[in-house]
Amino acid sequence: MENQKLNHIMAVGRRKEAVVRVKLIPGTGKIIVNKRPFEEYFPLETQRIVIKQPLELTGSLNKYDIYANIKGGGISGQAGALRHGISRALADIEPSLKEILRREGFLTRDPRMKERKKYGQKGARKRFQWTKR
Repeated sequence: MENQKLNHIMAVGRRKEAVVRVKLIPGTGKIIVNKRPFEEYFPLETQRIVIKQPLELTGSLNKYDIYANIKGGGISGQAGALRHGISRALADIEPSLKEILRREGFLTRDPRMKERKKYGQKGARKRFQWTKR
């Protein structure tokens, strides 16, 4: 699906409430998130490791520049969404990597979502305190 004229790949990644649009361009390996360096946007090292996982697994850490637009969710969900988006873009640009990424579970959208609050209860599972008298 690589477009020769534009020379880039677009993909969407999702996790919890976070949605990310990823643009993958052949380059030197810089990652820009919401017009900021990703080291600045994601302060925790664990989140940076999560984001770089598909790039390290496929050996394309310094092959592509990544531009990402993230909306919604928290910082952890955004990191997971970015990993999903990068994985999908890599699978599009190099179909041979698809099986490697699939085996690690990077192409599967994590279905876990926040459970809704139920009426007559304090939260999704928590009840109001019951008193006998």
